[in-house]
Amino acid sequence: MRLDKLLANMGYGSRKEVKQLLKQKAVTVDGASVKDAAMHVDPEQQNVSVYGERVVYTEFVYFMMNKPPGVISATEDLRDETVIDLLEPLDQHFQPFPVGRLDKDTEGLLVLTNDGILAHKLLSPKKHVPKVYYAHIEGVVTEEDVEKFAEGVELDDGYMTKPGKLVILKSAPQSEISAPQSEIELTIQEGKFHQVKRMFESVGKRVTYLKRISMGNLKLDDHLALGEYRELTAEELNCLQNNP
Repeated sequence: MRLDKLLANMGYGSRKEVKQLLKQKAVTVDGASVKDAAMHVDPEQQNVSVYGERVVYTEFVYFMMNKPPGVISATEDLRDETVIDLLEPLDQHFQPFPVGRLDKDTEGLLVLTNDGILAHKLLSPKKHVPKVYYAHIEGVVTEEDVEKFAEGVELDDGYMTKPGKLVILKSAPQSEISAPQSEIELTIQEGKFHQVKRMFESVGKRVTYLKRISMGNLKLDDHLALGEYRELTAEELNCLQNNP
């Protein structure tokens, strides 16, 4: 790889800015100062440094974000803040994108990467990657709903969903001071537009709060506050790459 391309790719500036670094003798390869921007280097085998700090070459990045409500799952938007806007400039430099989408008002686990092969694997309907959601439901969720979801329900456009696993965590009947509320977990293997909300609408109930808590074998880090993100650990990345 050309030296200027390596340094530009790793966030050390534009090609023009990298050439200035070279002129300033800020760049060394295996301890020797280098000025030739076109020099080819192997970052895996050679020690490339800028101001004495070794350049660690990274091709792909993998982030876990606890997406906050009000932010859209897109790389850019003219009106709304996107999940990419929440990243540090150096991380934005790698041009990651969200793997799948969470609705604007939905929060929780979102994976961002620039690894197109992994993203395709996680999103492909043929892979049946399960996604688990926690939700508050306006209405009493019943065992009849559990059975319907297990068979698949018909959405408002006539689409029949694949079977979903609905678990009732809490189901409170209506009282004199409040409407009936339920708390559930739902596991689905699809990602249709507003699917969880539309599934509950099909049984006459409304989702008032929605959070994705896992995707495949990857679980949302409880220590991540809304809007925070971090790199996936090697173990977490391995779980995603080898998801059944």
